[in-house]
Amino acid sequence: MAKFKMELPTEVMKDIQRIYDNYEDIFGGMTRAGAEEVKKAIEGNVPEEFHGSDIMNCLEITKNYKTPSDDGINTKVAFYNYFKNHLGKRTPAPLVCNIFEYGRSAGSRGGYIQKKPFLRKSFNKKKIEKVMLEAQKKLTGGLLDE
Repeated sequence: MAKFKMELPTEVMKDIQRIYDNYEDIFGGMTRAGAEEVKKAIEGNVPEEFHGSDIMNCLEITKNYKTPSDDGINTKVAFYNYFKNHLGKRTPAPLVCNIFEYGRSAGSRGGYIQKKPFLRKSFNKKKIEKVMLEAQKKLTGGLLDE
C-alpha cells in the first residue's frame, strides 16, 4: 500500500489556526460589510414618498447572528418598527414597504396601488460580493486572498 506524508510549515499552520480561531469575526465582518452596501443601495432606491419621511428611521442593520440549522453567520437589513405617517398615525414600516414593493389591489382598505419595487433592485450580487471580499482581505490580513 502506498503512503504519502506531508508536513506543513509551522508558519502556515499558525495562519490556519488564526483563521479558525477568528472565523466568526471574519465572516461576521464580511456579512456586515455586505449589509452596509445593501443599506446604502436601499437608501438610494427608495420611492420619492419616503424622502423626508420618518420611515427612513426604521431602516436598520441587525447584529450578526448564527442560524441554528447550519451555523451560518448572517446580518439582516430591513425596515423594522412603526413610524408616524403624514396623517400622524402610527404605521408599521414593514407593511408600507411591502405595499410599495408588491403593490395592492383595490379592496376594503382603499384603491389600487401600483407596485414600485425598490428593495429587490438594491441587491446587486456583484457589488455585494466585491465588498465582502474586500472585507475578507482586510479582516484576515490578506491570508485568504483569491
